Amino acid sequence: MGNENLMKKTNQLKLGVTLSYFTTAINFLIHLLYTPVMIRLLGQSEYGLYTLVSSVIGYLSLFSLGFSGAYLRFYSRRKDNEEEVAKLNGLYLIVFLVMALACFICGMFLADNSAWVFGDKLDEREIERATVLMRILVINIALAFPNSVFDSIITAHERFLFQRLLNLACLIFNPLIAMPLLLIGYKSVAIVVVTTLLTVFKLGFNLFFCFVKLGIKFNFRKFDISVFKEMGVFSFFIFLNMIIDQANWSVDKFILGRVSGTQSVAIYGVGASLFAVYVEFSGMISNVFAPRVNMIAARNSSDINSDFTNLMIKVGRIQFCVLSLVLSGFIFFGKYFIVNIYSTPEYEDAYYVALLLMVPSIILGIQSIGIEIQRAINKHQFRSVVYLFMAIVNVIISIPLARAYGPIGSAFGTSLSLFIANGLIMNIYYYKGVGINIFQFWKKIFDVLKGTIIPIVFGTLIHININVNNVNVLSYGFLIFIYTIVFVTSIYFIGLDEYEKQYIQHPISAIYIKFYRWCKNGSSKRKS
Repeated sequence: MGNENLMKKTNQLKLGVTLSYFTTAINFLIHLLYTPVMIRLLGQSEYGLYTLVSSVIGYLSLFSLGFSGAYLRFYSRRKDNEEEVAKLNGLYLIVFLVMALACFICGMFLADNSAWVFGDKLDEREIERATVLMRILVINIALAFPNSVFDSIITAHERFLFQRLLNLACLIFNPLIAMPLLLIGYKSVAIVVVTTLLTVFKLGFNLFFCFVKLGIKFNFRKFDISVFKEMGVFSFFIFLNMIIDQANWSVDKFILGRVSGTQSVAIYGVGASLFAVYVEFSGMISNVFAPRVNMIAARNSSDINSDFTNLMIKVGRIQFCVLSLVLSGFIFFGKYFIVNIYSTPEYEDAYYVALLLMVPSIILGIQSIGIEIQRAINKHQFRSVVYLFMAIVNVIISIPLARAYGPIGSAFGTSLSLFIANGLIMNIYYYKGVGINIFQFWKKIFDVLKGTIIPIVFGTLIHININVNNVNVLSYGFLIFIYTIVFVTSIYFIGLDEYEKQYIQHPISAIYIKFYRWCKNGSSKRKS
């Protein structure tokens, strides 16, 4: 029975990783097909307004106070005691419902004072539209609070198939519903209404799955104040990190909105939206491995540092293969994509915005599982403090850079702060404070890096001999296809070890065998 449960969990893990990448690929295709149309239908000013309002409302997520990131740690320590888990669930739901109410009240206050929030760079019509957008988005984010409780519960039970399929459904239905509304003239209001309706849809399915399929119980009668205090102390630094993330990813848009107006925000928003897809490639796989990290931490064996190092290497190498393909491909082909496919020529600066954000974030991406490790062993405080100082530096340098160089200046300030925090300081802490063998980690990453030399040389030769920015769409697609083949082939034969090659070969062989048997059976039936 134990082996059967282990096999089910392993299969769920594999499915979770596979569906995570598939979902990210679908998200990228949606960005490729839907976002350019949305930008054209909304216009630069309206799209900039929508981006600006979304970034401001995003700050309301801080009302979660970091508690959502703490559930897995507390669940892993109580999972064998049904009553304790029920009390933990009840405590979490009460806390998040209170947070949702506080978020709603604060959000509506901001919406009623939108002229003060956005300053004098927006005209009267834009302020009116911003007020409507804010009110709808406040409802959406308030609903997201209880939703996150059930998401955390499903993740803790490692039911990744349902979770990823539900996320995929919401991702696909968003443009399918919003596009007809945009075409008949409903503008940005249609987008936020659809987003809110899908949040309701997701909450309903999460409730059904937790109560009916998982049989989750909630105990609201025994409010354990000691557990609440412990969670509060643990979550404070996660909350601090959330503030910093909001500053790093949203403050640039707010600064540009104050000093330059909605058009600069629109340009930055295009680059940031592409960067967001890039970040998803790293975040989804670390979320799948989060329960595994907490199990290792709960066991607290003598080999815990070795286990964490091996896991970080394993996930980091996978992440590097994916992220280096995306980053190098964007360097060689991204400008054409933004100017000719994704948006229009006036958004050319968005290429440099996206590039400035992507380059330092590859370090964060390949070490994203390290964030889960820090939380699992309650050593995430240092990262929060470091990021706090870097966020302050980011704000200080981004304001003058935004005034002087617009969106590119803002992106450069964020890029510099991320490189110092992730590339230098956090790697020292992983080694000194967490116990990760960071030298072994980077040695294994550099082994994969060797596989990128040939494709980088190949991409450079393409640019020397062909003006990529002046080719037609078919030629552009063909060049990307050839580059991808060269990259994947080089990584496979030069960068991967034998275990990783077998990991890739196994599902391919299984699919081939099934296809061969299907063809053989079909041929036998036709002969009979």
